Amino acid sequence: MAKAQISTQRSLLWLVALGFFMQTLDGTIINTALPAMAASLGESPLRMQSVVVSYALTMAMLIPASGWIADRFGTRRVFFGAIVLFVVGSVLCAMSKGLGQLVAARVLQGVGGALLLPVGRLVLLQSVPRAEFLAAMSFVAIPGLVGPLLGPTLGGWLVQYASWHWIFLINVPVGLAGCLATWKFMPDFRRSERQPLDVAGYGLLAFGMVGISLALDGVSEMGMRQVSVLVLLVFGLASLAAYWVHAARHPQPMFSPVLFRVPTMSIGLLGNLFARLGSGCMPFLVPLLLQVSLGYSPFHAGMAMLPIAMAGMAMKRAASPLILRFGYRQVLVVNTVLVGFTMASFGLIGPEQPLALRIAQLVAFGAVNSLQFTAMNTITLRDLTPDMASSGNSLFSMVQMLAMSLGVAAASSVLAGYGNMFGHGDAVATLHAFQATFATMGLMTVASAIIFWHLPVEARIVPPEPPEVSGQG
Repeated sequence: MAKAQISTQRSLLWLVALGFFMQTLDGTIINTALPAMAASLGESPLRMQSVVVSYALTMAMLIPASGWIADRFGTRRVFFGAIVLFVVGSVLCAMSKGLGQLVAARVLQGVGGALLLPVGRLVLLQSVPRAEFLAAMSFVAIPGLVGPLLGPTLGGWLVQYASWHWIFLINVPVGLAGCLATWKFMPDFRRSERQPLDVAGYGLLAFGMVGISLALDGVSEMGMRQVSVLVLLVFGLASLAAYWVHAARHPQPMFSPVLFRVPTMSIGLLGNLFARLGSGCMPFLVPLLLQVSLGYSPFHAGMAMLPIAMAGMAMKRAASPLILRFGYRQVLVVNTVLVGFTMASFGLIGPEQPLALRIAQLVAFGAVNSLQFTAMNTITLRDLTPDMASSGNSLFSMVQMLAMSLGVAAASSVLAGYGNMFGHGDAVATLHAFQATFATMGLMTVASAIIFWHLPVEARIVPPEPPEVSGQG
């Protein structure tokens, strides 16, 4: 490979990593700042999940169309536009005067994020040889982990010594740099044959995701009656079921059932959904626990999150050797159980717990969670053929964000339920509610190990090299 080509590919990897950095920085900063934001807006810190859910749910709703949009307008234009929308949404978040305005601005951020993440991954799928795909994904993830490393501490410092509004303005200079790099390094991939958008299928998917997420969120935040929650849940599930009936009959569905004939894709998607449903709530729950129940300042709560990010970065280098030696199935089954147990161990946290033990818990969770994401992400996408890459990548990205939205909503509902059980207004009761919530979400994660047991035993790092990608611009 020529030096110029190697340099261009390396610049592309850094550009995609910059998109991950923007996402992770924004997510970790806002989780640390939720209690301060709640105080500023006159809300309860335990009722702020709508700020997180609205963003993740918007991404989940729009990601299904991202593959079609990239094929229609080209990856360069779409990636550039995604960064612009994300930056504009960040500025509007900083200007928000109330919770409603903040949630609306987060929705606009979600529109940009819905295009940013899957398009970046799609470009890697179409430009990096399959034998180098895991290494490329690991490389992209390492700079992306700088966000969790920097975000909690920086966010806590800004909240404590300036204002929570500044946590969103940090995205502006990063976004401007990303816009300039996009026009220079981003290839303009697009399919030569453009398929029409499956509007009916898209509507069924979007309605199903919104219905299920609002039903879970309604348990804890909206104060809905049980009948309303049940109706939303049933309509959401019925809508998702109707989509798969529709997809089986439609000549060009948004997500073809053919995707599920690839074993690693189908198992990887289901495993991602249920594993992330548990572990995806941790960035939301841990800063809340530290500040609400243990009296940490925003800055110290951010500092306490550093062990998770540092352990995650260190584990990235060990992911490939572990998978190469033991295979995806053994790694994911064992590691999923470890992720669940480390989550449940946070139920032992209390004021009397030694600091060294608390740090050890954070390090253990960061390490196993990092290995989990690397293995899950790679096994899900590794066997897609070029004609499946765009659709399969969009479906995978949608499942990731849906799991994050449902995970935060579910954790909030579980926390509210335990809060009612142990009583409100008592610091000890609130701590017990957090402890029970961590144990419950950890057990939910352990259950997803059953899904990964069905992966092929022989699945290792390098799959057979597929034919060259067609329709590249």
